[in-house]
Parts: sequence; structure tokens; C-alpha cells
Amino acid sequence: QVQLVESGGGLVQPGGSLTLSCVMSGSLFSPYTMGWYRQAPGKERDMVAVIAPNGKTTYADSVKGRFTISRDNNQKIVYLQMNSVKPEDTAVYYCTRRGNVDYWGQGTQVTVSS
Repeated sequence: QVQLVESGGGLVQPGGSLTLSCVMSGSLFSPYTMGWYRQAPGKERDMVAVIAPNGKTTYADSVKGRFTISRDNNQKIVYLQMNSVKPEDTAVYYCTRRGNVDYWGQGTQVTVSS
């Protein structure tokens, strides 16, 4: 049974930084694309960043140059480094393992506010 557990969310001021972590257990990690999505109140869940097994990354236009996704295959962890955050980055952030079946974590709240 695949389990994904996010951590690192919280309250951060505009312009600040935050690092999200997602630990996976229960199955293989390295052969799969991992990703971060977010959902703001009243909006759909949108892709933030994904990282392929070969390390290739893809970012939403809104976070390019500010966020960085990375993975540690040995520890089965995927990270999202968030820099220069903006109020519009406020959302619940979800970790996912993409495949024939997509698995999701429970989410971690990120609030950007002064």
C-alpha cells in the first residue's frame, strides 16, 4: 500500500521561503514520476512541479524561477523548495506518485500572509 506523507507547510511572509517534504512508503519510488500539486479554496487542483525518474523537471509558469522540485531516491523523499513566495501561493499542497494509478498524500497547508 503506497503512502505519501507531506510535511513542512505553515505560515510564511511574502518574499519568504519554505521547504515541503514528502516521504513515500509501501512501494517502489525511483521508477515513477513524482509531483507537487496545489489546491486553493474554491479552485481546482493544479500542477505545481513534477520530476521524472531521470530527474527532468517541469514547472507551472506561475512558479518558474521561484520553486525547485528535487528527489532523493534512496530515502524515497520528494522536496519542494519554495522561494520568493507570494500570497497567491496560498493553498493546500499535495504530493503525488504518478503511474497507472495515481497516489496522493493528505496535503499540507501553506499560507502566505503578512
